[in-house]
Amino acid sequence: MSDVKLSKTLSYVLRHHAPEMQFTLLPGGYVPVSELLAHPMFKNYTLNDVERVVCENQKKRFSIKEDSERGKLIAANQGHSFTVEEPELVPISDPALYRVVVHGTYFKAWENIQKEGLKRMNRTHIHFAKGEPRDSEVISGMRGSCELMIFINLQKAMTDGIPFFISKNDVILSPGDSSGCIPVTYFSEVIQRRPRRRIEFAPPQ
Repeated sequence: MSDVKLSKTLSYVLRHHAPEMQFTLLPGGYVPVSELLAHPMFKNYTLNDVERVVCENQKKRFSIKEDSERGKLIAANQGHSFTVEEPELVPISDPALYRVVVHGTYFKAWENIQKEGLKRMNRTHIHFAKGEPRDSEVISGMRGSCELMIFINLQKAMTDGIPFFISKNDVILSPGDSSGCIPVTYFSEVIQRRPRRRIEFAPPQ
């Protein structure tokens, strides 16, 4: 069976549907691999298949670890649409350590973003990368196909009380402000990737 299909199925369950599917959900969003493999959705896969997908996934979407009682556990590293206990996230306390904090998006979303800011939508966090992707490069926190890059003034946002975290696969995450948003006032720059040019925008006064 396709590793791509297995990866998508794992994302479907571990990011969005594990609670309603009644899997055992542990801190950090971990689920026993044995429970997954016993489910009909995973009937054609083995532990080796799951471990291979975790190991070879370029974006490091998943983590797997050993538990003395439950055996192998697997979790999505971020992107959850349900609330999980997240001991795997480390709060960022010094914004100077992250000189680049950038969100990738598309022109079709830009009109709403420049009016309303970046919203976490149905996820628990807004995702950012620690740098720009190069041509065809896979980078954690940003799709390689994105058309626009929104750079965040991390110092200003954190000074105003917006929390940021770093995940173990080096994605920067933020739940946003009290309304789940990173307002436009914290955008430092917006860049079109191809051809590279600066996009003008007017932050609210």
